[in-house]
This record gives sequence, C-alpha cells and structure tokens, in this order.
Amino acid sequence: MLLVQISDIHCGPMFNQETFRTAIKEINAMSPDAVVITGDLTEDGIQSQFKQAAGELKQLKPKNIIYVSGNHDYRATGYLLFRQYFPFNQITEIDNTVIIVLSSARPDRDDGEVGHRQNLWLENTLKKYKNHTKIVAIHHHIIPVPDTGADQITIIDAGDVLRSLTKTQANLVLCGHRHRPWKWQIENMQVVHAGSASCEKLRGFFLNSYNVIQIKNYTIMSKLKIVGGGYVDFKEIVRHREILQPQDIFQSATF
Repeated sequence: MLLVQISDIHCGPMFNQETFRTAIKEINAMSPDAVVITGDLTEDGIQSQFKQAAGELKQLKPKNIIYVSGNHDYRATGYLLFRQYFPFNQITEIDNTVIIVLSSARPDRDDGEVGHRQNLWLENTLKKYKNHTKIVAIHHHIIPVPDTGADQITIIDAGDVLRSLTKTQANLVLCGHRHRPWKWQIENMQVVHAGSASCEKLRGFFLNSYNVIQIKNYTIMSKLKIVGGGYVDFKEIVRHREILQPQDIFQSATF
C-alpha cells in the first residue's frame, strides 16, 4: 500500500499555489492508494478559502482521499463550512489497512482536544482491527516537535490519547499542525509529523514537503518528499538538527 500525507495547506494569504500544484502533479503520478490531508486546509476558516481549497484539491486523482479538520479550519465558524466542502469518513478500510480519523479541532481554539468519549471510541474501534495495519490521522501533534518554539497548542489530553494508542497497538499516527516534519518512535508505533505542503510559514525545515508512506507485509517505511525535489529519510532529519541544504535534499535517496 502506498499512502501520501499532505498537511497545512493554508489557502489564504500565505498559500503558494504554484508549489501546491507541483505537489498535486507529483502525487497523482505516484498513484497512491490513499491521500490523507491532516488539517488546516484554510487559513481563516472563511468561505472563499474553503472554495479555493476545494478547487485545488479536486485535482487529486486517487480514489481514497481522507480529510481531517484543523484549528485554522474551525475559525470564524468554519466548523459549519468544513463538511459542506469536504466529506468526513472516520474509518477507511483498504485491504488489510484501516485509517481512523480523530477530530482534535475545536471552534476558535488553537489547542486541540480529543475528549473522553472519542478516546473510548478510538480504543473500541482499534480493538476490532487486530489483523490490520492500524493508522490514526489527527491534526494536532500528540508529542511536542523540536525546533517549533514554545508549545502551548498541543492536545490537552495527549496523555490519554497516547495511552489508548499504545494500549490498542496502533502502528502509525499521522499528525500535522506544526509545519515541521519529524518522526518519533514509541514502542512499536511510529508518530510521523508532516511539514506544510504549500504554506510560506515553515518551522525548522524551510522547504515545502509532504510524506510518502509505504506499507508492505505490516512493515511501515515513511519518507519525506520535497515538493519539486527528492526524498529525504526521516533518520536524516532526526539525526541532523541543523537545516539540510537544498543541494543535499535533491540528491537524497528515492524509494
């Protein structure tokens, strides 16, 4: 299975349309089994930005496109608009893989919250998929991300969520929100953070990017894809705290 994660598009004043359309062409050429969009499709949650985001994302050709709302999408009563423009599928099964969406955005709040009832639902749902590769997609980061400054906008109940994820043996968690690609390993679970595919506001890694994830025989391999450039192994990003130079990135290994 080939999975692409894009995040933090931010249609609005900081949206780079040319960069995003390059990313769309690259993703379509890969023919992934699914694309997961982990939130902040808009900057201000207003109708004109939702229309712009919907128009841009219509160019994606993969059959399975999974939308996750972000805190910027829920500004200015954007929570009333999001589902008018983007379908909400909380559970998507593809062969022996299941992708589960957690909603962490709350109206006019930058921090995130899963909540007790949704957390219980998560545990009960994951238990049903013992023989599947279990992927959970959420906008907010469940673990702080380096090089992103003071962090007061994580998930306020992150501890409870992490316990549920490890208890039910989730294999992969996809997060957005901080515009900084990174990867953590907790027990047997990968937590993969996306950078921004098209926003000019970046942190710690100053190129637009998205994540490409390959799943084969229950083994998960995740890499960072630079828009218009090459692949970068997350081991390189974690190992080198300094910023990789573009010439190093474009010479990186491919899948």
